Amino acid sequence: MTEMSPLRRRMIEDMTIRNLSPAKQRSYLHAVAKFSRYFGRSPERLGLEDVRAFQVHLVSAGISWPALNQTVCALRFFYGVTLGHAEIPERIAYARTPGRLPAVLSSDEIVRFLEAVPSLKTRTALTTAYAAGLRASEAVGLKVSDIDSARGVIRVEHGKGGKDRNVMLSAQLLGILRTYWRLARPPLWLFPGRDGNGPINVQVLHTACRSARIAAGIDKRVTVHTLRHYLPCRTMSGSFFINSK
Repeated sequence: MTEMSPLRRRMIEDMTIRNLSPAKQRSYLHAVAKFSRYFGRSPERLGLEDVRAFQVHLVSAGISWPALNQTVCALRFFYGVTLGHAEIPERIAYARTPGRLPAVLSSDEIVRFLEAVPSLKTRTALTTAYAAGLRASEAVGLKVSDIDSARGVIRVEHGKGGKDRNVMLSAQLLGILRTYWRLARPPLWLFPGRDGNGPINVQVLHTACRSARIAAGIDKRVTVHTLRHYLPCRTMSGSFFINSK
């Protein structure tokens, strides 16, 4: 069995002290070892120009952007923490992940997607996130009192950055919410959890998105995050809620 080098042992100790997960520790060790093997020298004898050359090599070899940035994280930790060179990590550049435009759902696909959600409560929550442009956490955190039909707004408390804000309540969404309220009669939380003492778990919406996409036969990626960025379709109505479970 090969004896562990003092440098490797020190890096493991540094990662353990900082409570890095076992998976991340393995990833960091693998990246630094790969860096060392590429030059055939101990990594403590390699400098910034070597790091840059290694990055160029990885990019030319077709490494994915997330994997490249994972290597950058490992090298920044190695130089900054294990070797104690505080000035080096900031000079090891991360790769900028190329932006990709999300696949856009048509109005028909939106309706098919929402109709494929079997639960009335979950479907209404997703419809609200879609029509009002809410984040998943914002949608599940709504109370009945947050729906201001007189002013045509929805009050969102503790949104991004912990700030409160008002969003527009369309006539179509108001009709859907009224139909939902007549059927479900939620007392406090608009979308209550099973025990009724708190809101529905946000993970329920994420799971519903995955299942509904498959059930509706949609091959595009659909999440609560991407759903809220689609433009609300004008054909939506509350009629398909009446016979829901």
